[in-house]
Amino acid sequence: MNVSPARCSLLIGLLVLMLVSVPRYYLGGHDTHLAMLLLGGVGAATLAIYQWWQLSADHRHLLGVLVRRLAALLAAGIVLMGLWQALFATWTGWPVLVSHGATLGLLLHAMGLWWKPSAAP
Repeated sequence: MNVSPARCSLLIGLLVLMLVSVPRYYLGGHDTHLAMLLLGGVGAATLAIYQWWQLSADHRHLLGVLVRRLAALLAAGIVLMGLWQALFATWTGWPVLVSHGATLGLLLHAMGLWWKPSAAP
């Protein structure tokens, strides 16, 4: 299996996205979605831990850089989604804002990794 800090950072982002989506499904009463989210989260967490364990020391340092960038993009995604809702949509509540904003942040992170492959070996 080919492991890389970029893949590990994407898995971490996916786990964060799953975590911030829990209130949305819990408050909406979507128990089936919560169960599926839990099963997917366990699988993604297991894979992320395995990939982190396989990384070399240099790649673990690079993973720290990528996780900081991921955190900044997740926050930027929430801010951008808040602006979008304020300007063009009706307020749907904070759980949807955080879930959609984190999704946007993760997409921005993935696209950044795709366009800059030299930053993520």
